[in-house]
Amino acid sequence: MKQLIFSLFILLAATAVHAGGIDFFQGTWEEALEKAKKEDKLIFVDAYTTWCGPCKRMSKQVFTQDAVGEFYNKNFIAMKIDMEKTPGRKFQKKYPVSAFPTLYYIDGDGKVAHVTKGGKSPEQFIQLGQMAMKKNDKSGDYEAEYNEGKRDYDLVYNYVKALNKAGKPSLKIANDYIKSQKDLTTEENLRFILEATTEADSRIFDLLMKHKPAIVQLTSEAAVNDRIEAACIRTADKAIEYKYYDLITEATGKLRLVAPDKAEAFEHTQAMRYHAADQEPAAYLKSADALAKIYKKNPDNLHKLAIVVVKQYEKNPQALKQAEKYAKSAASSGTDIAYYFTQAQILKKMGKSKDAIKVAEKAKKMAQGDATQEKAAEQLMQSLGK
Repeated sequence: MKQLIFSLFILLAATAVHAGGIDFFQGTWEEALEKAKKEDKLIFVDAYTTWCGPCKRMSKQVFTQDAVGEFYNKNFIAMKIDMEKTPGRKFQKKYPVSAFPTLYYIDGDGKVAHVTKGGKSPEQFIQLGQMAMKKNDKSGDYEAEYNEGKRDYDLVYNYVKALNKAGKPSLKIANDYIKSQKDLTTEENLRFILEATTEADSRIFDLLMKHKPAIVQLTSEAAVNDRIEAACIRTADKAIEYKYYDLITEATGKLRLVAPDKAEAFEHTQAMRYHAADQEPAAYLKSADALAKIYKKNPDNLHKLAIVVVKQYEKNPQALKQAEKYAKSAASSGTDIAYYFTQAQILKKMGKSKDAIKVAEKAKKMAQGDATQEKAAEQLMQSLGK
């Protein structure tokens, strides 16, 4: 269930700041290490070869996804290294590569935080990055000193930042620091408020909103709004965890203050997550339809919505009916053969083989001239019994 909930958020994320997927670093390995240390980030390395099939699929179907780009551009220094060229052979002297792709997560000191092999889906790839960040937990470097009673700004700020990166609770430590401060308008404290804002249903969030103009001047509008959106998502997570829907309403209201164009889609997406976790298919599908109305002019999001609904309720006739409607609407745009594939597959699940074949024939016609798509369309036709 948790996997389905996570997939829902990733596939429906329509608020990506960085469009176009991962922005891979073009410098040397030494420059990447320096940059990672300076920005306190891990380096993600795609250790690939040009002939590797899964490597090609990830490059084409995973690294290019907006949601993947948003997450990796924000949290990692990303590099692609061809293992059959000089930089790759040099890399392998320290970091073994026995299969392709091998996905490495390495800190600024060159220490491996995590490594895995094989191709991943967009959802799996983002989850992999989150796991690597948790493994790179440096909060222990500050915890001992904090427990000894040290409370200077640098220590507490870095402690809170490390906890946040590791996905650990930091609000208590942040609140204790804020309570000790007489003037919250200093540059240090404004930066602290921004870093400490992790949940929308918190006093620190309210302080961020109160001092937003000053914090924007120190950082940027985008940095502050990103933090607000992340805090709203975390509060929605709490709503699901504690089965308290009012927190989604609260998070939506606070998001509306800074991003009114995103608030409605956010509310319905989080509602779907909530109802999926609570096993309420009728409420889930009602929220899905509300989201589909928002996406009516966006075939890519409609297509993703169709996939998500089928994943969640594959054996529910009403869910399949709605998902087919979304896929059909996406396919009618005529912009992507994948929309036809999805519609045909859903029709097959519904037991409508003749209709599925008609849609597959449209896909086959659309694929003409593209050998890869022609092969995929032919395989689809075969799977439908024709």
